Amino acid sequence: MRAPRSTVFALCVACSGGTIVSAQTTPEAPSADDVRALYETGQQLFETYAPDEIKAEFRFPSREEWDAFAIRLERALQNGTLEELASYKSEATAALAALRALPPEYHPFATWLQDRLDYIDVAAAVTQAPVPTPPPDAPVPPTPAVPYYDLWLTRLADRPVPARAPQLAADLADAFTEKGLPGSLVWLAEVESSFNPDARSPVGARGLFQIMPATAKELGLRLLPFDERTNPRKSARAAALYLDQLHERFNDWPLALAAYNAGPGRVSRTLKSRGATTYAAIAEHLPAETRMYVPKVLATIALRTNQPLAR
Repeated sequence: MRAPRSTVFALCVACSGGTIVSAQTTPEAPSADDVRALYETGQQLFETYAPDEIKAEFRFPSREEWDAFAIRLERALQNGTLEELASYKSEATAALAALRALPPEYHPFATWLQDRLDYIDVAAAVTQAPVPTPPPDAPVPPTPAVPYYDLWLTRLADRPVPARAPQLAADLADAFTEKGLPGSLVWLAEVESSFNPDARSPVGARGLFQIMPATAKELGLRLLPFDERTNPRKSARAAALYLDQLHERFNDWPLALAAYNAGPGRVSRTLKSRGATTYAAIAEHLPAETRMYVPKVLATIALRTNQPLAR
């Protein structure tokens, strides 16, 4: 059965980073085994599902073009608006389906993209919903402590716990309590990696808690000869140390979580430039990913532990 033209087109666009590649362009010759495996799997999907008119006009993209999509999406997460993030929904959905059909070395990226698709879906729901117009004499509603928190509670209410989560959460919670932090922070790993110790992002973050290379070194993790970010115990201790530092700096969990995602410097600068002291006051000036990340983490912790994150 042939896939609809729109599905194949979305897949081609997703793989090529949004660039349509003509059939006249000569594809690069793969040299490594993993690249050959990627080409073989991708070409098989393309040959199986692409209509003849699409095959005549487009070719299957190179690995570099595939990776370009992830880079564009990461830029939207870091510097785009919620509207821009929502616009990636069809591309990300198609790309995720393709990633899951690729060789195992791409599966960690599928985990990363699945989590970002969560942000994209909620961003789409937020931006597509009609903005209510209050009556002329209506009182000004209070500023929410964490925008979109209730929306995430509803979205995640029926989501199953990741398969490895119960065991890992039980084993690693003490890494946080030893620092005087709530043990429930271990559930940050569900948002960061779906409790996959080998999860990777295209920008270099890795492990249960998606720690970046430079941050890992500052926290005492080695990257060579073995990447200690993939060690659940060491990764949890590093994440606990970092969260302890962030909470000490901001004295507020929403702000600390925002800093974990966007960087403490960016959060500090935003607070200063807005003359603000709370997360809610600066949320709309933070990266799109961070605006989705903070309420998702807080909602995940509340749902998995049946209580909100302790202040």
